[in-house]
Amino acid sequence: MSLLSTLSFIWQHPLNRNGKLQAVSRFLKWQIASRILPYTISLPYVNGTSLFARKGMTGATGNWYCGLHEYRDMGFVLHCLRSGDLFLDIGANIGSYTVLAAGAVGASVIAVEPIPSTFASLENNVALNHLSARVSCHRVGLSDKAGTLRFTSDLDTVNHVALESEQDGVIEVPVITVDELCSARVPAIIKIDVEGHEKAVLLGAARTLANPALIGVIMETNNSGLRYGQSDDLLHEIMKAHGFSAYSYSPLDRSLQDVIASEGNTVFLRDIDQLMERISSAPQYQLINGFI
Repeated sequence: MSLLSTLSFIWQHPLNRNGKLQAVSRFLKWQIASRILPYTISLPYVNGTSLFARKGMTGATGNWYCGLHEYRDMGFVLHCLRSGDLFLDIGANIGSYTVLAAGAVGASVIAVEPIPSTFASLENNVALNHLSARVSCHRVGLSDKAGTLRFTSDLDTVNHVALESEQDGVIEVPVITVDELCSARVPAIIKIDVEGHEKAVLLGAARTLANPALIGVIMETNNSGLRYGQSDDLLHEIMKAHGFSAYSYSPLDRSLQDVIASEGNTVFLRDIDQLMERISSAPQYQLINGFI
């Protein structure tokens, strides 16, 4: 993001609606601190949790600027998960969702991150919040079958399965399937952020997706799959075949809206009545810029 687009994102972010100037102040403080201080900094997050951050780590700084970077989907996780649930975080990056689910809610988490340097940050954030008993971290990729795949490794939050034409910064990573990873356990919620490799992940999760104990799947639907010749329409078809419908969640009024397509993430859900009972009874959570 350019400086102007970052400031615009911060200014227009719904969670900053009552504190725009304070949000810009947090941005400026971070820009100064990250250039002066030579070490990783711990930033306040949700309900007393924290995230380590350093310059260029957009997976953490967006939460510092706005409370919750992806406020719709992160709000959904907070309002839907319960302490006895299992959350599967596919493409965990540095652990923003993992810390949210395990630290703020108290759920168990399986966190998957294939890139070694990012995986180290994930483990550091789990340790920072004393969540090792609740979080199981796996440095693997997920696909439709076990094997190995080539991944980019130097693109921060947008690392992905590498194309044949991509050679610089590419590493080889072992991959397994969701069904193998979860074994007999069934997540209540799955988050999938794999930068276009979603189809293969879903094909390797057939048994898990068929289990009625799975409440919802948060999946990136921004046409990243086009780099592999796959449109998001196919993802919607796969989820529909498993009985899921597409929604967008508004955490500010705790409501769901039907969606046909989304330029960001889509929440796929089955039992809406069960879900709304969870959402309506969920507690409020404290952010750096208010409550949600």
